[in-house]
Amino acid sequence: MSPASAISEFHTALGQFLNYRFALSEQDAERKLYLAVPNDTYSSFFAIRLVQNVIQTYGLKIITYNPDLEVIVKWIK
Repeated sequence: MSPASAISEFHTALGQFLNYRFALSEQDAERKLYLAVPNDTYSSFFAIRLVQNVIQTYGLKIITYNPDLEVIVKWIK
């Protein structure tokens, strides 16, 4: 995936996440929403400073997972 399309995919996912988080807060303010990210994507793309700044600014909670084993690798709050 090219860097430009990776950024575009991230912006799409971020927009959906923020909308879901807002809607969820209207229904159940105590529930927390996590963004699920493949472990290899988190290790590479999510290391970019822009992405790290977005995570910090919006207070994203992230779950990394191994898509081959279908297991959660890490919960990041």
